[in-house]
Amino acid sequence: MAWPIAEVARMSGVTARTLRHYDDVGLLPPAWIGANGHRYYEERQLLRLQQVLVLRELGLGLPEISRILAAQVDEVEALRGHHRRLLAERDRLDALAGTVARTITELEQSRKDGTDMISISRPENLFEGIRSTQCMKVLSGFPELVGAVERRTAALSEVEIEADERERTAQMIRLADLLATGRPADADAVQAEIDAQYRTLAQCRAATAEEYLAIGRCCVENEHWRAAYESIAPGLAAYQRAAIEAYVATRLR
Repeated sequence: MAWPIAEVARMSGVTARTLRHYDDVGLLPPAWIGANGHRYYEERQLLRLQQVLVLRELGLGLPEISRILAAQVDEVEALRGHHRRLLAERDRLDALAGTVARTITELEQSRKDGTDMISISRPENLFEGIRSTQCMKVLSGFPELVGAVERRTAALSEVEIEADERERTAQMIRLADLLATGRPADADAVQAEIDAQYRTLAQCRAATAEEYLAIGRCCVENEHWRAAYESIAPGLAAYQRAAIEAYVATRLR
């Protein structure tokens, strides 16, 4: 059985234009193209589309998704891997939801008590127009990592770059929420956020312990990085560095 592109778009919620783009970049070719030029998809293509959409939800870019799908040899095992990623993301979001709920409770209590909590600024996109490659240039002593980031950024579309910029801002705000609730840098919820940051970086290249420690130091020692963190919450730069140091000590050593 085969479905035309319009029907696949309706079933999946993905626009026909996006499906044509997936075909153009070699990510999801149709099963066949009719004499009328219309694309048709069979069950195997629908299964591949499901995997693409799952990986997109996990924040991966199209080049990384293409590499993952090209490397997989067994569809069931691939789906098990995607399932594990989804469960891990669910756990991270559950932890984040709990953190936000606690922040609300503590803010409400602080207002009743007439005390102040850490003031958190929530910019929509602190990194607008600032590419990952620009941020990583300060790591001059680690050319392999900088080069990997440059190569991945060059492969992203403008839409993907904008999403990357917004996610970096969101990561900083989530960490500021944890700082505001008094969580120590080595707390499980904090370390879950640092792990998410590390996994984002690992899409370019898994950083070594020394490289990740250098990133932590730059949060405090580099003027522009420190200003970005401190614009969200006082003390956030040092908190990020301490959290990275705890992560390296327990996960990368």
